[in-house]
Amino acid sequence: MTSIDTTQVQHHAISVLRENDRGSYTVPTKGLYPFQWNWDSCFTAIGQAHYDIDRAWTEMETLFAHQWADGMVPHIIFHVEDDGYFPGADVWRSGKAVPTSGITQPPVAGFALERLLQKSGADEAARSRAEGLIGAIDRWHEWFYACRDPRGEGLVAIIHPWESGRDNSIDWDEAFARVPTEGVAPYTRRDTQHADPAHRPTKEQYDRYLWLVQHFRDLAWDNTKLHDASPFQIVDPGFNAILVRSCDALANVAAQLGHIEIAARNRALAQKGREALERLWSDRHGQYLCLDRTTGQLIDSPSIGGILTVFAGIPRARAAAICATIEKEESKARFIVPSHSVFDSRFDAKRYWRGPVWLVVNYMIASGLEASGQTAMARRIIASSLELIALSGFAEYYDPIDGEALGGKTFTWTAAVVLEFIAHQDAQ
Repeated sequence: MTSIDTTQVQHHAISVLRENDRGSYTVPTKGLYPFQWNWDSCFTAIGQAHYDIDRAWTEMETLFAHQWADGMVPHIIFHVEDDGYFPGADVWRSGKAVPTSGITQPPVAGFALERLLQKSGADEAARSRAEGLIGAIDRWHEWFYACRDPRGEGLVAIIHPWESGRDNSIDWDEAFARVPTEGVAPYTRRDTQHADPAHRPTKEQYDRYLWLVQHFRDLAWDNTKLHDASPFQIVDPGFNAILVRSCDALANVAAQLGHIEIAARNRALAQKGREALERLWSDRHGQYLCLDRTTGQLIDSPSIGGILTVFAGIPRARAAAICATIEKEESKARFIVPSHSVFDSRFDAKRYWRGPVWLVVNYMIASGLEASGQTAMARRIIASSLELIALSGFAEYYDPIDGEALGGKTFTWTAAVVLEFIAHQDAQ
């Protein structure tokens, strides 16, 4: 076990957050990701609340200032021009005054709003700022169920792998193979200039990512059409768990501030989503699985998405089974929780979302496990996460076998959740 000086780690985490701060928004890391990313910003705000609550509120407000008229919150906001990232605003062509991408990301905002209000206490200014976000987050939640759950099943689909936040997950391989590559305009990637190409998505995957972008762009980013027009429609249990948890969190905040209708609507959405998640359970894998909405079949791919589902407040028996699944992974992986099962032949310890550990996901898993009474495993996940920090610094992601730092090396959301981990340990 690596020795950990939590005071020093805390100071270092805050310095990473400040280094990546651009005044009203924060970049994930300099160079590799030079713009504002949706769910990154929500976790960033949670971290900023530990040392500058005013700055944390601003982070959230900047994100929602760029919400689309239909309620969607885009996954990238291009506040400034920077040719160090591809695909940039010139590829997306969203037509917004401040350019954005045309797809979304996991909706962490409701959960982040609740955490910020908890950190603010009874401060009236904070309550006023929360008031300014409640309606916007509610509209985003409604957008999801209107545009990504067209048959009212209680489960939303992603229509591009980038929406999941788990860009190149093994979960997508079979369905993603149906996405064409013909007609993709020539391009030059930028991510492989900042990180080892062997650790990033492949060119074939990138061709398919861009085909989808061009396809949706040709439909003028009309969200009433995109779901049915996409050859890639995946119900990700982790994504849905985040939405359920954010609906519950928004309902808590709305009730606290007297928005009874918003509270009731989001509580109902969360409950329906939680019940619908049970259709994705796999006894054989001891976790939830993704569903390919195009074929109607579960995807035989035991990944972090099906473990992250504990974040939604699932039945305790399910949480206990997932805890046992993590223990099995722990028998082979030095650091938990790997983003894909180490027992699957497709596991890749160093390639992005096909095996490495991501501390931001560990944070959500630990939160869900603790709420389900699985406190011992939650603490082990936190301890493993902090050991990775002591060993390898504030990386984007880590090899679960040897702990090597991978991707960006001073990563914002890693620093943000580490502040949460330390605060949680101090409270014990």
